[in-house]
Amino acid sequence: MRPELERLHLIEQQLLQGPAALPSSSWRLRQLLDGELAADTLAQQRLYHGLRLAGRQQLRHELRLIHARLYEGRFAWLRRLWPG
Repeated sequence: MRPELERLHLIEQQLLQGPAALPSSSWRLRQLLDGELAADTLAQQRLYHGLRLAGRQQLRHELRLIHARLYEGRFAWLRRLWPG
């Protein structure tokens, strides 16, 4: 694997698995020795946070559409079952 991908894989493991990937002392030592590792980790954390927020917004939007279809008027679902 390319070094960039290995680095990203290590960051993802640390963020997603926590201390199971690397003990916290080893992780801190790597961050001290590699100044860009801390910045890359922060960027990856922000990316994950942004993706979570976007996913939540998408779900809220979908729920609003479902709600509007089901409850667009009082007993709208009944009118769909028995039109007449």
